[in-house]
Amino acid sequence: METRDTGEDATLRRHDLERSGDGCAAPDRADTGKKRFGAWLARSGSNTSGDDPLSAIFWVTVSMALLAGIAALVRQLALTGLDSQVAFFWRNLFCVVWLLPLLAVRGRSLVTTRQPRLYVLRVALSFVSMSAFFYALSRIPIGEATAISFLSPLFGTLIAIMVLGEVVGMRRWMALLIGFAGAMVMLRPWAGFGGGEAGGIGWGEGAAVISAMCVGMIGPLVKQLTSADDADRIVFITSALMTPVSLVPALLAWSWPNPQQWPLLVLLGLFAVLGHMTLVRGYVATDASLVMTFKFSRLPFAVFLGFVFFDETIAATTWAGAVIIFTVAIYIARREALAKTSRGQAHVAGRQERD
Repeated sequence: METRDTGEDATLRRHDLERSGDGCAAPDRADTGKKRFGAWLARSGSNTSGDDPLSAIFWVTVSMALLAGIAALVRQLALTGLDSQVAFFWRNLFCVVWLLPLLAVRGRSLVTTRQPRLYVLRVALSFVSMSAFFYALSRIPIGEATAISFLSPLFGTLIAIMVLGEVVGMRRWMALLIGFAGAMVMLRPWAGFGGGEAGGIGWGEGAAVISAMCVGMIGPLVKQLTSADDADRIVFITSALMTPVSLVPALLAWSWPNPQQWPLLVLLGLFAVLGHMTLVRGYVATDASLVMTFKFSRLPFAVFLGFVFFDETIAATTWAGAVIIFTVAIYIARREALAKTSRGQAHVAGRQERD
């Protein structure tokens, strides 16, 4: 009786052939277990697991808690005197360190990609985005910086219209206008330049807006990357490339961390690795509109941490603006999902007619 190989069996066979050279040597039990674990990791972060909303909700909620924790760690490092760019460099370096065991398990499959140009673009945008966000966290409360980051889906849609020539209907244009009106409520530019408790736009708020713009451009890139690469490969390659790039600005403001800051930096790298692995797994598990809905949980997490550890609060207008922006972001994500479904159905219908 014939049996059909599973994807995991095929992966194991490929690893065996690579190791033995001629396919004759059989791996020992420990080696097989390591390969099975590596295959499971790759499969759980690949874009082949189908629609699984419950898994997506779990992954995204965990990711948002971790990303809020990153913001709190960066804020604490800034308050204890470590420059934001130095913290950014150590974050990237410790990401790579934490991922080294995964490299031992996965081997060359973790660093092999057919999309090098997309990674270069992603690293450039991520460098600007995270540098700006780390700077923002050194200037403004973590809840406010997190709320401003919700502008990224709006910027992503606007960039798709202006740069990629994407055609959108009146309803999405209205949604964009309402979303940016929410940004005005949150940022209160009529209060002048300076930011802080007095309102208005200061250097911290401006940096957070720049970060959100770059994240808006990163989103479509990550979706393209997941079409061929799994979550762990994306995180490892991005972190490995980002480390030497982030060293350059760090050297301009260099200071060695003190003994109290080292544990925070180690945790920063760990939270970053786990946060991005879980987020990408959320995106590949289900539709982006559902993922977007649960990404709002990052704001309550961030506000809670800011209040408990830094005695920070954010204004009612920041909450109101964030709710407006996030509602619009969910609507836009839902419209994009419906449009994608309609295009897919039209494509299938066209093929059936030709057949």
